[in-house]
Amino acid sequence: MPAKDIFHNTVKIGLEKEGWEITHDPMYLDFGGVEIYIDLGAEKLIAAERKGEKIAVEVKSFISGSAISEFHKALGQFINYRTALSQKEPDRIMYLAVPNTIYETFFKLELIQIIIKIQNIKLIIYNPNREEIAQWIN
Repeated sequence: MPAKDIFHNTVKIGLEKEGWEITHDPMYLDFGGVEIYIDLGAEKLIAAERKGEKIAVEVKSFISGSAISEFHKALGQFINYRTALSQKEPDRIMYLAVPNTIYETFFKLELIQIIIKIQNIKLIIYNPNREEIAQWIN
């Protein structure tokens, strides 16, 4: 099993604060001959509709020296995980969780914004100091 990201528990706590139930930590998928471990799986019951919303979250910290290298790795993982998830659990939505400081700087760059849009990457922006979800970007 892969090591957890430095902010894994931060995102987990942030999701729980928003009423999400963590159902997988990590979320294991075996698809197409590949074992995949997505950081978190969560569900939220929508009382009025009596059905739940399900998500899978890959947590990234972007603390190394090269944001673009970390983005390349995160993008590849995200696309692979979302593809496997679409086949195994098509009702679950895949998110990439990134710190608010990286989102406000690196993720605002034109190239990164275009990639996010073209690849339809859904983001969770978290505040690591407050252990809170700052923003959801669909």
